[in-house]
Amino acid sequence: MEAIAERIESVRERIAKAAERSGRDADDVLLVAVTKTHPVETIRKAYDAGLRHFGENRPEEALPKIEALNAQLASEGASAPTWHMIGHIQHRKVKLVIGKYALIHSVDTVKLARRLDGKLEEAGLGVQPILLEVNVSGEPTKYGFRPEELPGAVEEILALKHLEIQGLMTVAPIAEDPEEVRPVFRRLRELMDELKGKYPEVPWKHLSMGMTDDFEVAIEEGSTIVRIGRAIFGPREY
Repeated sequence: MEAIAERIESVRERIAKAAERSGRDADDVLLVAVTKTHPVETIRKAYDAGLRHFGENRPEEALPKIEALNAQLASEGASAPTWHMIGHIQHRKVKLVIGKYALIHSVDTVKLARRLDGKLEEAGLGVQPILLEVNVSGEPTKYGFRPEELPGAVEEILALKHLEIQGLMTVAPIAEDPEEVRPVFRRLRELMDELKGKYPEVPWKHLSMGMTDDFEVAIEEGSTIVRIGRAIFGPREY
């Protein structure tokens, strides 16, 4: 427990310093703890240390953990945390995602958006906030819209009544020096600024970018959500 609490405090301090360097308020940066492969017991330790936002990558792995932790907390009269879906969503697993997450970061195709919208309609659910994942670096192994595809994608998704675009997300390339990926984060911010001008009706409020190895640079470039796993929980155990 102490190790996780200490790591969380260290990450928060680093977030605050990065925000200060860029003339921002640390409260404007949301810390999402990435719980992929970690059990409910470990997530509970982070909850008890003060974290309230958790991100999962795999719908099939996430669902039992979400239900178990939420039930545990409810039995104690404690409030449930806020869950984020941050990983790639296969079309056949959309049914495991709807109604479970406050924010889906990883909508990477219009086809996926349509499927989400359809499943939300079938389930009689309301509007799901989403982010559009952008493959800024152009890596063939990464998911996401190409930057030039964004305007068309936004127009098509705006026609879907059960989805609300709230911003953009990206995963930067792995680099030994975080400065190497600064241009990726800067470009995502510029893309959102461009989209704000074209689509003022969209609440462009989130830039989900930055992970354990590069979140400070991401914050300096405007990130509003950082997705941190290893710096909080240590190496993943598969």
